[in-house]
Amino acid sequence: MNLENLIRDFSEVFKTDEGIHVFFAPGRVNLIGEHTDYNGGHVFPCAINFGTYAIARKREDSKVKVISKNFEELGVIEFNINDLVYREEDNWANYPKGIIKTFKDARYNIDSGLEILFFGNIPNGAGLSSSASIELATSIALKSLFNLNLLMIEMVELSQKSENQFNGVKCGIMDQFACGMGRKDHAILLDTNKMRYEYVPIKLDGISIVIANTNKHRDLMDSKYNERRSECENALRALQEKLEIFSLGDLSEEEFEENKHLIKNEIERKRAKHAVYENQRTIKAVRALTEGDIEKFGRLMNESHISLRDDYEVTGIELDTLVEAAWRNGAIGSRMTGAGFGGCTVSLVRNDEIESFIEKIGEEYERRIGYKADFYIVSIGDGARRI
Repeated sequence: MNLENLIRDFSEVFKTDEGIHVFFAPGRVNLIGEHTDYNGGHVFPCAINFGTYAIARKREDSKVKVISKNFEELGVIEFNINDLVYREEDNWANYPKGIIKTFKDARYNIDSGLEILFFGNIPNGAGLSSSASIELATSIALKSLFNLNLLMIEMVELSQKSENQFNGVKCGIMDQFACGMGRKDHAILLDTNKMRYEYVPIKLDGISIVIANTNKHRDLMDSKYNERRSECENALRALQEKLEIFSLGDLSEEEFEENKHLIKNEIERKRAKHAVYENQRTIKAVRALTEGDIEKFGRLMNESHISLRDDYEVTGIELDTLVEAAWRNGAIGSRMTGAGFGGCTVSLVRNDEIESFIEKIGEEYERRIGYKADFYIVSIGDGARRI
């Protein structure tokens, strides 16, 4: 799907080719640091070369009309900038609608409607942040079309607020941060507790990032994502009876081990253990990467998946099958990425082994699960932007 075709499709749907602008926001893959962003820990995501295109123009009235090439059967969904409420029947359109409302609530002047055609080449429900990508594509379109004076970091924060409050998903900041703030050939070490970040060059000499999609659809609203977050909040409260901490990310492994008895609920203790150890694992992994020790980075990726499987319990047979097959077939490191319960794995694979890697893992997955996985070789790109 090229841009000329998308612009032509926009013109056919909305009966005009005047005042059209094109925007893009990437998806993201998290290399390590999972379920730590809402626990005040570190994450290490990067923007990828898959994402969401938004073809947009302003209207003269207050109507907003949106259509997605990914949900063409739903047709054009229409709402009004003066009536921005969540409606289940509006489906995916609640994401751009939520962004418009959140911007207006923040006193940004959106004084007319608009038309937007979206197209995403991120597989829906794959856990590569298609929702955050839509949010940032909408944000950058609003900034440009309405000449809004706000920084990318502000759009990131408003996008997270929209998903939390308008769409009811208690996501952390990582997805929107990576989609908005991404930089080509760099990952971002983000301390979600202090909102400090640094760009880390990713030099994968002769190695590629391979994404494997389980093709098991998962929806954050329907998953146990919010339940995991509540379990961690309960564990934190138990620890705060003795410790002066603001988040699980404040703890070292040693401090956790000394005080874990304060968490009486065994399940909540396991959830907290993952959050604490994963945070420290992420710091160690980035240090290994900057020192050129890609093998150690890979081992820490593997440990991350084991913790997500055993302590956080968010993997499932599909993700475990892909990861364990990757471990047996030459991956330097492999783990689930995203919220879990389906979605994708991320693996580091030597370029000369990619073809056999995909073939062997694909065969094993289909034999065991009964349907195919999809594979993508991704590169690391820039964040949301006008094209």
